[in-house]
Amino acid sequence: MIKKLLMSGAALAATAPMAMADFSLTILHTNDFHARFEPISKYDSGCSAEDNAAGECFGGSARLVTGVEAARERAGNTPTLLVDGGDQFQGTLFYTYYKGKLAAEMMNKLGYDAMTVGNHEFDDGPEVLREFTGAVNFPILMSNADISGEPILADAIQKSTVIEKGGEKIGLIGLTPEDTDELASPGPNITFSDPVAAVQAEVDKLTAEGVNKIVVLSHSGYGVDQRVAAGTTGVDVIVGGHSNTLLSNTVEGAAGPYPTVVNGVQIVQAYAYGKYLGELNVTFDDDGSVTEATGDLVVMDGGVTEDEATVARIAEAAAPLDEIRNKVVAESAEAIGGERDVCRAVECQMGNLIADAMLARVKDQGIDIAIQNGGGIRASIDAGPVTMGEVLTVLPFQNTLSTFQVSGATVIEALENGVSQVEEGAGRFPQVAGMSYTFDPKAEAGSRISNVMVGGAPIDPAKLYGVVSNNYVRNGGDGYKMFIDAQNAYDYGPDLADVTAEYLAEQGPFKPYTDGRITLKE
Repeated sequence: MIKKLLMSGAALAATAPMAMADFSLTILHTNDFHARFEPISKYDSGCSAEDNAAGECFGGSARLVTGVEAARERAGNTPTLLVDGGDQFQGTLFYTYYKGKLAAEMMNKLGYDAMTVGNHEFDDGPEVLREFTGAVNFPILMSNADISGEPILADAIQKSTVIEKGGEKIGLIGLTPEDTDELASPGPNITFSDPVAAVQAEVDKLTAEGVNKIVVLSHSGYGVDQRVAAGTTGVDVIVGGHSNTLLSNTVEGAAGPYPTVVNGVQIVQAYAYGKYLGELNVTFDDDGSVTEATGDLVVMDGGVTEDEATVARIAEAAAPLDEIRNKVVAESAEAIGGERDVCRAVECQMGNLIADAMLARVKDQGIDIAIQNGGGIRASIDAGPVTMGEVLTVLPFQNTLSTFQVSGATVIEALENGVSQVEEGAGRFPQVAGMSYTFDPKAEAGSRISNVMVGGAPIDPAKLYGVVSNNYVRNGGDGYKMFIDAQNAYDYGPDLADVTAEYLAEQGPFKPYTDGRITLKE
């Protein structure tokens, strides 16, 4: 009798329409790690072993190993996807020494499923990026670039890919900044295109293949991510990067909710430097539509135990660097503010320090003004002894001083470029010395600058001025193309980090300052 009942139940099940179950996925994500393999301080700079032991540090690869493992355990039977929003490269001596090798090793250890290309992945040209792609165990994606003319990378990077999780196909698409040719050194053989069109083309391709769950890994910034979400159909989730945006429902000062929803697309980003691990729990219906999305950032603070094997490996990798970075080079009476959101928007203490150091170094060469791009300033420095490692964390790019001559009109054009994307937090914002200026962020880009003074006198558009900057800016980086054809250009001066360290040392206990050299129009 029991067997008959079972058989009749089986027969009913065979004839009834199948009820499809929802599919849940936990997306774990990082972005803008910038070679912070060791723990960081609250200033995003180096953190001492004593402070780390006291629980005052954040991040580091060893905490991420534990954090990711714990998140996977929390997910239980729900499949997990670990992805990165780009810019693993550049930021500390680890990158200077190892290039992408240590990043590849740590990402493989963590078990990443995919990442997109950040602009800093091109800092040392296609060659170093190619070595990195060959060392990682996962796909690297970039949809809005034509790499067919670059033989080094042509077969190493995909526009999109499909991976399987829990028996379901997940489409992944990569994005990199459209202006990467201005931000880094991709070389002449790679061209970048509009992100909206590029994403839609890959969505259409994936959809035609029967993939209805699509995640974009975007190193393009929070603003662009919202534009992509609004301008495309078929995207479910955007994992962001580039703007170092803190999206959270619980962390004070967050720029928006986690996730931020635009046109039904779930947008997330996890600040930077491994300080947080993003954890987004998404549920899809059978059509691939998101029916629920919850989660938040998980802070990688002192409460997250460091994985001992990873601590030992990073210590081993750090050994060749210690002599350089542990050397005390100066002292600061107070913390020197180099926060990203400040130095890319207004006059900042670190900007003044660096620009003044540059100008002091070459003033006797007939140089009138200094310009330092705010995006080249990568951290603050806390009060007390200042090590070379801290200076190199602030200025990690191995830029050299460049001196040149341009007209006053060109200087004004450069300042206009510098403030043209201030609302986006772009790195081109000009920190200056030897001059002052006013800008109106509400005015149309290209007509925001006024009251430019050099040496206490109004700038003369027809006069030739001596300028010092870094070689990146002088050669057109961050949109400063007006400097490419400058007169008497010399790009091979001393390293900017060395110049800043030596200037700091000369000041005695350094007292950080702002003095009104950059003002907002009322």
